[in-house]
Amino acid sequence: MRIGLDVMGGDFAPDTIIEGAVDSLQHLSVNEKLVLIGDEASIYRKLSEMQIEPSLFEIVHTSQVIEMADHPAKAFSQKKDSSIAVGYGMLKSDVLDGFCSAGNTGAMLVGASYTVNVIPGVLRPALATVLPCVDNRDSVILDIGLNPDCKPDVLLQYGILGSIYAKYILGTENPTIGLLNIGEEETKGTPAVKAAYELMKEHPGLNFAGNIEGNALFRETMTDVIVCDGFVGNVILKQAEAFHHIYKSRNLKDSYFDRLDFENIGGTPIVGINANVVIGHGISKRKAIMNMVLQTRAVVHANLAQKIKEAI
Repeated sequence: MRIGLDVMGGDFAPDTIIEGAVDSLQHLSVNEKLVLIGDEASIYRKLSEMQIEPSLFEIVHTSQVIEMADHPAKAFSQKKDSSIAVGYGMLKSDVLDGFCSAGNTGAMLVGASYTVNVIPGVLRPALATVLPCVDNRDSVILDIGLNPDCKPDVLLQYGILGSIYAKYILGTENPTIGLLNIGEEETKGTPAVKAAYELMKEHPGLNFAGNIEGNALFRETMTDVIVCDGFVGNVILKQAEAFHHIYKSRNLKDSYFDRLDFENIGGTPIVGINANVVIGHGISKRKAIMNMVLQTRAVVHANLAQKIKEAI
């Protein structure tokens, strides 16, 4: 297995990215190689400072960087030798099994569309992440920001994609699916959500549990899959980050709230494209980068893209 890591992406690149890469080595097997993609001089300098042998990695030099403020589509098309563009090129050529970056999210999404493409039959790809439950299991929520406004058939397909993710990434057999809404009744919600409810209820392949309200999240009442549009999902995600920040700032100690820390998750897979791609938070530091690499490895091991192709 070969995992590509964008060394130049993120607010603290390249040094923090390289630190996280080094930390991930202790978790990788001899058959799992980490490919560092970025400015060669910066990579060798940092590895030398850390007294790490460069041969532990494969290093691919790039001369350009897509900055966080760059226009995603323009930057991806104009900066052909950027770490993101080169990483996607290697992914498309099957040189890499997975690719991850904490860089420009828009450019990462554009790269997915321009190179590896959406799986035929997938209406809209989604960003998926885990929500920890107090009963020590994890659920998956999608979409969390890629598509702010979704039609009913897209929400239905998110239920299918989320089920595949829960089964093969989280190891949940026959996962339950909840449609995030303002009430449990069928008649509640926007026209799109009400129509999606009917589609999910009638779909024979889904273990649909009905509507789920916000106060059921994070608790034993949370379904294994939570479906919503990207606008709502992103609000939920940022709310969880706020809870963690408040608890931490008050010096409270609780193992559950530690699970709300995005650094422990590492990254968010793009679900529904023809490759294994994970996007990290732009503010990711050493620990988050390490977990982003390990999250990418988990997605590759699960062969998630192929599982989705078979299902769709």
